[in-house]
Order: sequence, then structure tokens, then C-alpha cells
Amino acid sequence: MSAIAADLSEELTAIGDAVEAFCRAEVIQRHEQDHDLLNNARNTYREDGRFSDAVIDHIRAVRMASAEAGFFNVSTPESLGGSGMGMIAYYVLIERVYRLCGPHNWLCDFVVSHWAFGPSAVLEKLTNQAREQVLPQLMSGEAMLCFGMSEPGAGSDAAMLKTRAVKSGDGWHISGRKIWTTHVPIADYCVVFAQTDPQRAANKQGGISAFLVPTSSQGFQVENVIRMHGEIGGMEGETALDEVWVEPWQLIGELHEGFQIGMLGVSMGRIYNSARAVGLARWALEKAVDYASQREAFGVPIAQHQGVSFPLAEAATEIHAAHLMGINVAQLLDRGERAVKELSMAKSYSVQAAKRAVDTAMQTHGAMGLTNELGLHEAYNRVRAANIADGSNEILARTIAQRLFKGDLEL
Repeated sequence: MSAIAADLSEELTAIGDAVEAFCRAEVIQRHEQDHDLLNNARNTYREDGRFSDAVIDHIRAVRMASAEAGFFNVSTPESLGGSGMGMIAYYVLIERVYRLCGPHNWLCDFVVSHWAFGPSAVLEKLTNQAREQVLPQLMSGEAMLCFGMSEPGAGSDAAMLKTRAVKSGDGWHISGRKIWTTHVPIADYCVVFAQTDPQRAANKQGGISAFLVPTSSQGFQVENVIRMHGEIGGMEGETALDEVWVEPWQLIGELHEGFQIGMLGVSMGRIYNSARAVGLARWALEKAVDYASQREAFGVPIAQHQGVSFPLAEAATEIHAAHLMGINVAQLLDRGERAVKELSMAKSYSVQAAKRAVDTAMQTHGAMGLTNELGLHEAYNRVRAANIADGSNEILARTIAQRLFKGDLEL
């Protein structure tokens, strides 16, 4: 029985079932067989905070196996060689992956291509040379991408970025700093956003371009791995670019018009975070319901105490609402609508509802909810970070309000 009335195609349902089977075989099994490497931070990370070589091998293997199985590029546009199944497939599969795998089996991050590490609509305007030279490696999962937009002084207001690409002969020299670039410590290529016309950029009339840059380029240096949540390593990086040379074939899209490419990526990130939040929240809720049904206090299962069952009922209600919002906005986007307000609502509500749901699951478990073994703290850390990633809740509220006062009152 499904709680979702939206008609999902038989093909998509079958793919979802197949993705779950893939995750059991290629993700969960890896974590079970190599648990001390993948789930013990002392082995997962090197002293400099980067993933160890053996972990990187696992990540690459999952990407490549998923690409071969046909899941990795399921929502990558057909023009790039993907299945082109759109945002509804993207949402449904991401949600199912995280509901099954939870936070412990984190290699699931690499089952479906994400706009910030693999092929997506962001790359539709690659040059012919880039399509021949780089795209096949990305589509196969052999090579990995990252997305260099945020800077120390430019986060939510990405138009304020200061990295410059200065024209030199047929190409450009790029100099500047990037921060919060996910996976840059292990990526092969980085989509770097830089000012190419400072005056237009200052006036917010374009002037920003996107370039495909090998991370092995001279002058490209990952200076620091950013550690979060008390971890000894991480996947976020701070990067310095010093006169990095790029050629015309490395320009993505039109010169000075890269900001729209960046915003397309951020929009896809909002779909991803909405789906991931719902998936992790459902994973946590299921654990809490199971625990409350078995754990006894005062002679009865704690599920019979309203102080336990009512918060779980409220969490389930919010997760259901978030799930419906995500399915709806994915369908709107696939119909060709911009759905700016609806996408902002779905992402903001989903990540906040997920944070509350995971916290409720932790409370239900008592002290057990805080243990490393259970993994609820990992789920909480992930959904807490999602309240900031790809547009903070405050930025999304600002966007929603702007749309309302422009007359967009359809609800």
C-alpha cells in the first residue's frame, strides 16, 4: 500500500526496486565486508583529512558499477548520453536510496549522479572537445567532478564571487579562492565559476563564466580539508587558484553567462536535499517505531505511552507532507515549469521536518539514540547540514516571500 497517490510509471517503480537491490549488493555489502575501513574514521581518513586511497577505490567502484548497471546516469540528459528520466526519477531514487541505506552505508552517496560530482544538465553546454575528452570518464564514473562556486566572501549571494578569469591570448588565467567545494580533495575536475567581466558582475548583469578545470592543473591547490561535526576528515575543501590556465574548449556555455549554469546546479541540489532529507527521516522513523514497539517501561511497550507515540505521529505527518511536496515539485519541473516558489518551499520544509524527525527518533531511543552504533547522530548531522546547503532556510524564505509579493499566490 502506498501513501502517495501520484502516478509513478511502472518503469520508474521497477528501477527503484532494482536500485535497492543494487545498494544491498554494492553498497551495504561493501560496508559489511570492509566495515573497519569505511566506518572507522581512523582508517577512513589520512592524517591530512582526505579519504584514504582504499576508500577512494571503493567510491570509484560504486560509481562505475552503478554507471554500468544504468542507475548512475538515470536523470542525466539524453543529449549527454544519459537516460533523461528527469527530476521525478531523480527524487524517487534518491529518497529510496537513503531510506534503505541510512547514514551508515554512506557509499550510497555515489549511486545516482549528483550535479556537483557527476554528469547532469549542468554539463549540457560543454564544448565538443570537452564532450570527447572528459565526458566519457564522467559518464562511466571513472572520473569525478566538483563544483567551485562558493568563496570565503560569497556564499548565499553567489553573484559576489571574486575569483577572476583574465583573458590571455586565446584563453584565460584564473585566480581566486574557493571554499565548501564538496569532494574537491578527491575530484578529477572542477567546474570553476569566475568573473570574466567585473563591471557586468558588479551590476548583476552577467559577467560570470563557468570553466571545466582539471584539479591537476598547475596553480590549482587544495589547501585545506574542512572538518565538520567533530570528524577527523571530510569531503569539503578550500582551494586556491593561482594563474590557472584554461583554454576555449574548457568554457562551459556562453562567455559571461555562467551564473545561470550555477543556479541550475543549485536548483538540482535543492531537489536532491529534499529527497535525501525525506529518505533519512523515514529511515530514522522506522528505527524509532521498531524500538518503541519492543522497549518496555512501566510494564508496557513505550509505544503505548503518548509521550512517545504522539511525537512520532507528528514526525510521520511532517515527513509525509515533505514527501508530497517533493514529488509535486519534481513533476512541475519535468513539465517545464520553473516552480521557483515550490522548489524553495519543498527544500526548506523537507530539511527542517527531517531534522525534527531525526531528533524525535533520537529522543525515542533515549541514551541509545546518541550512540555511534545506531547512527542516528550521523543522520542528524546530515539533515542539519542540509538546512544550509544549496540555499539556507533563510534564503529560501526570502525567495518565497519575493515570489508572493510579485503576485505568485498559487498554493
